[in-house]
Amino acid sequence: MIVVNGQSVDWENGMTVADVLKKCNYSFPLLVTRVNGEFVERSAYGTHVVPDNAELQVVHLMSGG
Repeated sequence: MIVVNGQSVDWENGMTVADVLKKCNYSFPLLVTRVNGEFVERSAYGTHVVPDNAELQVVHLMSGG
């Protein structure tokens, strides 16, 4: 089990940040993610493995004027 923005999500062995985002239906192109408090670069979403019992924070970046 992992926690994504306060919500429990089933964990799977080998799950990456990209897998978590897809599973949780995050599709916004400008996201910032942290796994256990560590910033994860967007270029690493497909390779950064999320450990069991991890806590993820996903933030939508907004722009405007």
